[in-house]
Amino acid sequence: MSDPLIRGQPSAATPPAAAPPLYGFDAFSPQEISERIERVGVVKARLPLPRMLLLAVLAGAFIGFGALAFTLVQADATLGFAAKRILGGAVFSLGLILVVVAGAELFTGNNLLVMAWADGRLSTGEVLRNWAVVLTGNAIGAVSLAVLVALSGHPALGDGAVAAAYLRIAAAKTALPWTTAFFSGVLCNALVCLAVWMAFAGRSVLDKVAAIILPITVFVAAGFEHSIANLYLIPMGMLLPVLDPSLEGAGIGLSRLVGSLVPVILGNIVGGAVLVAAVYHLIYRRGRAA
Repeated sequence: MSDPLIRGQPSAATPPAAAPPLYGFDAFSPQEISERIERVGVVKARLPLPRMLLLAVLAGAFIGFGALAFTLVQADATLGFAAKRILGGAVFSLGLILVVVAGAELFTGNNLLVMAWADGRLSTGEVLRNWAVVLTGNAIGAVSLAVLVALSGHPALGDGAVAAAYLRIAAAKTALPWTTAFFSGVLCNALVCLAVWMAFAGRSVLDKVAAIILPITVFVAAGFEHSIANLYLIPMGMLLPVLDPSLEGAGIGLSRLVGSLVPVILGNIVGGAVLVAAVYHLIYRRGRAA
């Protein structure tokens, strides 16, 4: 039976005015979050394939919308460096908010399935199947959105400043050294999974939104690499010079796209699965009483 104090509900032995001893504001405690993430992880891993894939396609598009908003901010030459980074990160938060509140399957967030795997509730095959299907669906959703946005006329905003921003961003991402991209991916997904972890503490939409915004703002402002966002931003940099020959592209081909994604994906896995999921498993789940 759960402790009514943790859930913010007075018991018969506790005066209604007494404050909870540790976790207030009616939030779930970290111990409760770990239990919820394990239960949800099992459900996610065992979704029927068509539903899992479609939810993953949605997540890829949702993250793409966040990346679109980020690029609009980066295209504004009137903003200073810090303002661009922080405001860009804040609007990018839209992507994870849509994933968490509207419901979708995001590869980076699903690295938290490692908690259920470490507890023996999921097999290695189930985790890897989920990651493979969800990553594929995320790629379909992000690239499909890039095609629609490129054809919509959106990049022409600001007298072409938005298109120029996409080209700069794509060129910079594909020029990163392997180790830089890897460790940037590690830090990115540590913050993304912490945002998801804290969103599980909330009981309302506002709780979840508040938990998500700051970690996502920080990872974007710091320039860390998110594999699914890159599956929108880099294809945009590839598509725009094809659709408008007057734009000078960075010569990004498929091999360069894949080569830039591999270290980021691996880094995202380490950041989410090891630095967040495995650590919290050791703290809250390992060795607990059955």
